[in-house]
Amino acid sequence: MKKLFAALATTAALAFTAASAHAAGYPERTITVVVPFAAGGPTDTVTRLVAEAMSKDLGQQVIVENVGGAGGTLGASQVAKADPDGYTLLLHHIGMATSATLYRKLPYDTLNAFEYVGLVTEVPMTLVARKDMEATDLKGLVEYAKANKDKVTVANAGIGAASHLCGMLFMSAIETPLVTVPYKGTGPAMTDLLGGQVDIMCDQTTNTTKQIQGKTIKAYAVTSSKRLDVLPDVPTVAEGGLPKMEVGIWHGLYAPKGTPAEITERLSKSLQIALKDKNVVDRFAELGTTPSSEADATPAALKAKLESEIARWKPVIDAAGQYAD
Repeated sequence: MKKLFAALATTAALAFTAASAHAAGYPERTITVVVPFAAGGPTDTVTRLVAEAMSKDLGQQVIVENVGGAGGTLGASQVAKADPDGYTLLLHHIGMATSATLYRKLPYDTLNAFEYVGLVTEVPMTLVARKDMEATDLKGLVEYAKANKDKVTVANAGIGAASHLCGMLFMSAIETPLVTVPYKGTGPAMTDLLGGQVDIMCDQTTNTTKQIQGKTIKAYAVTSSKRLDVLPDVPTVAEGGLPKMEVGIWHGLYAPKGTPAEITERLSKSLQIALKDKNVVDRFAELGTTPSSEADATPAALKAKLESEIARWKPVIDAAGQYAD
């Protein structure tokens, strides 16, 4: 028995030594960050900016791979099953928390299938409508929606997408179910909103700011606690009478469970440096958001955020009753 314990101890020590040596030389090749949504969407935009900045710090190329489908769960599942060596990462938004309730059968344990790297940003949402919408302000939009609940359409980019979550929050805040129209991505949803085929959408500033500034859609509110510098004329949801709609679509960076602590710490430090990169700061500002602080771009902060957001969204999703298998 003593020989068995000695052998096991030796094996464990050798494995630890090998992992430490591997971590010491990290990274030695290209790193892939999986975005669980289609290219060109809000999360994709954020990821590509951060990946470029992290590449400069890490001395290796950080590329983006889009693995869309099933509200982000396909991409997350792929990373959960990847080798825990730091070369396959996941950048996911608030859907990481809401999928725990939205999906009855997830192929991974949300809280325990990943190592945490850090928070990246929290993007405000905008409540927008087709440019010829009759209502002139948020109060009028709510009145119009309630009076026409059986025909007012709310577009979203599919179950689990930020626009889907915000749409549910809007209906919850006005206590009125509306006609939801899911699309296969943010692009098609925005195209139909621009064309007037749907009435309302609630989506991230990273996807709506240019259209609002160009007046090709009508903006009613931002979901932040104060007005945004990039959209100074758009009131907050609280100003419009819907304080329960305050929400931000936060993004976090994850690695597969079992990734050595030395590697997740290196990635966290690189993320912190990337979020101070001038191009990232400037481009984020143009898109109506800001990088996470150094204190938030840490494993502990991301873990705490995910836990609290799972608890926050469960009653909202349960009340809406919009689940996916």
